[in-house]
Amino acid sequence: MISSFKRLWRDRRGNALAIAGAALPLVLGSAGLASDTIQWTLWKRQLQRAADSAAMAGVYAIASDRAVGDCSDIAGSTYVKPVAYDLKKNYKVVGITPTCAVTNPPSVGGFTADPRAVRVSLSIQKRLAFSGLFLPTAPTITAASTATIVPSGKYCVISLEENAVTGINATGSTDVDLGCGMITNSTSLTAAVATGSSEVTASPIAAVGGIPASTHWGTGTVLQPFTLAQEDPFKDVPIPSYDPSSCSNFPNVKNGDVLDRSADTGVICFKTAMDPKGTLILGKATYVLNGAGLDLNNTGSKISCNECTIIFTSSTAATDPTSIKSPNVNGGVLDMVAPKTGTYKGIMMYQDRRATADNSIQINGNNGSKMEGAYYFPRADFTFNGNAGIDSKCLQIVTKRVQFTGNSAITNVCPSDSGGGAFDGQRIRLVE
Repeated sequence: MISSFKRLWRDRRGNALAIAGAALPLVLGSAGLASDTIQWTLWKRQLQRAADSAAMAGVYAIASDRAVGDCSDIAGSTYVKPVAYDLKKNYKVVGITPTCAVTNPPSVGGFTADPRAVRVSLSIQKRLAFSGLFLPTAPTITAASTATIVPSGKYCVISLEENAVTGINATGSTDVDLGCGMITNSTSLTAAVATGSSEVTASPIAAVGGIPASTHWGTGTVLQPFTLAQEDPFKDVPIPSYDPSSCSNFPNVKNGDVLDRSADTGVICFKTAMDPKGTLILGKATYVLNGAGLDLNNTGSKISCNECTIIFTSSTAATDPTSIKSPNVNGGVLDMVAPKTGTYKGIMMYQDRRATADNSIQINGNNGSKMEGAYYFPRADFTFNGNAGIDSKCLQIVTKRVQFTGNSAITNVCPSDSGGGAFDGQRIRLVE
């Protein structure tokens, strides 16, 4: 027997097979652990992705003035529980429902004092194919995510369009340098576009929908598609009280004449169009055009005002929205500075919110024009066409849709004492 073992020991035939057999448990163990590691990582990533999406869904609910809810009964959840419903739609770990907890505000982390922050914590127990043979219980995989609303930038152009059509359009040879951003609430995949030979320097460019990449967006422009809708910054600004019976006809201003109303104060109402053929100097007043528009089309005409607001409304607007008129500036010089204080602070022109939807307004800024303040036409399709001769200090545009076209040239710089200014934007972001 001993001699047989000695002969076997000295025999080199079959050594490789013996070594391979001895190493087989190690090879199988390494392969099994590698497979488990890959599977663990996949489940972890799927769980983290679900937590991220659910946390953002919770913050979107807060932004829409809805309750966050809990995440119980994921399989039977509806929109009433936005976090649970998001998990129902986006959770991808097959075969097991996660344990879920929602806190608003979070109970841990750096956003415990933020009422708009939502933290979602998920965990699952799922047996791994190899190590599960040796472990008495399945390991627990966890993931947590916190989302909240953060600043997204400063905007001086806001498109309030909420449907799936383009809200911001820069076309032709327009050259726009805003010194701030633009945002549209359009849900279209082409919510904001720049085409033709336009050059748009404005950052960020944001939209609830999509923003196609373009060489016409200036260098360094930050695009923020699929962001939070921007609130109307002037939604609480009222139409002034006035007595329609007190409205007078607008005085006739002939070519070459100068009408000086710089002493005007308070609320002044006209029932016929503000249509100067010469020079009109307005005072620090609120001018109500009751069922009347503004026409500035004569090459020699000019409207000048320092801290005034022109409001387009109608005493019959409730029953006849078409009675609300609009401005038409195409040929004259518009020299306007919005009020620096008061109810209409920062607003140059304001069209009643009851106006006909998609009514068309065009402003052609000509040489010598000065615009400091906001055009507020919340129901209008607004077109701006200007040239390099415009002094556009602190220009804001808040309309339903806006288009920059022709040879527009805007360079927007706000004076330190201006009544206007850029509007703060917000977006939802994962923060922890």
